[in-house]
Amino acid sequence: MVGLLEGVRVLDLTTILAGPFAAYQLSLLGADVTKIELPVTGDLARELSSESATHIPMMGASFVAQNCGKRSITLNLKTEQAAEVFERLIRVSDVLLENMRPGVLARLGFPWERLHELNPELIYCAVSGFGQTGPFAGRPAYDQIIQGLAGMADVTGSPDGGPLRAGFPIADTLGGFAASMAICAALARRVVDRTGCFLDVSMLETALTAMGWAVSDHLIAGREVTRNGNSNATSAPSGTFQTGDGLLNIAANTQTQFETLCRLLDCAELIGDPRFVTRTDRKLHRAELTAELELRLAGRGAAEWEAVFAAASIPAGRVLTVDQALHQDQIRYRGLLHEVEVPAGGVRGGGHGAAVVLGSGVHVDTQALGPSSPPPLLGEHTDAILDTLGYSAEEIAELHSDGAV
Repeated sequence: MVGLLEGVRVLDLTTILAGPFAAYQLSLLGADVTKIELPVTGDLARELSSESATHIPMMGASFVAQNCGKRSITLNLKTEQAAEVFERLIRVSDVLLENMRPGVLARLGFPWERLHELNPELIYCAVSGFGQTGPFAGRPAYDQIIQGLAGMADVTGSPDGGPLRAGFPIADTLGGFAASMAICAALARRVVDRTGCFLDVSMLETALTAMGWAVSDHLIAGREVTRNGNSNATSAPSGTFQTGDGLLNIAANTQTQFETLCRLLDCAELIGDPRFVTRTDRKLHRAELTAELELRLAGRGAAEWEAVFAAASIPAGRVLTVDQALHQDQIRYRGLLHEVEVPAGGVRGGGHGAAVVLGSGVHVDTQALGPSSPPPLLGEHTDAILDTLGYSAEEIAELHSDGAV
């Protein structure tokens, strides 16, 4: 299968998660992604959970997960020689993606104006916590900071508890998705006008745009958003329920679904109960309705009820662990998981382990999208890339000895 972004050349000047995640999505779609890293240390993600996860130094779990399908070149952009290499890379690339703090790349000698001069067709995407402008632009940010400032943490948790962060870096991944989407849109426009553009992605803003009714209810209806635990504030019965052996999410959001649920649970009398006649009634008496339903749900296990409700077109699903989720037949059938070699020993072929990474949730012409190659060793492709840029063997050796690469 030919990748949708086959032939698109991406420079990935990002670290940790949001930026690498965006570049990984482009790689899964077929782009040729070159990751630029610092000599010696590389992307900090290489060190995150390395020993406990892959047991291979410089191959941390976070790095492996977001950097398959990429090539790696090391550049010390504070040196004139590396800056010249970077210029050559810019001239032959379609996309530059970075997630430094605003102004850092400009201070290294590469503001947008200079990049556009070097390559008028270049698409430059900068991902940052707060965007390139505004009073917060220069602040550092990590996922948890954004979750708090976006109000995400405040709407997460139980009504009688305090705010909670999501159990995974949702602000980082949302920022990465927004960046990859914007880049694809810019590539589509470039087909028409042959000009590049500057994309400014704010993690704070993308987090807010993803919060759905929690934000829209406040903006449009003027409602104060509250924490609802595992209940869906917009409907009832819709939330997490205790069964005979575990938790089950049920979303009987329509009148038909509610009535079908009651009949399946042998409590059809609840349909006409004045407390539960309409959606509004059910929301007002959510606790009483939950108690009535859980009394019946206790008679069977969560998996059995899940199958019963699915057969009746009532959305329902067990609350699984991550391990259980990854081992579902549906996930295996769709080909989301991909095994890759994790190289060790400083050179390809110097020993390796195996790791399983996620592909894309998108299928193209019925085919799952997975990584085209294992995660790169630090600087693994430096010499080969320099060769394609026209550097001689002697010049490459000099770049190494001078600490530029």
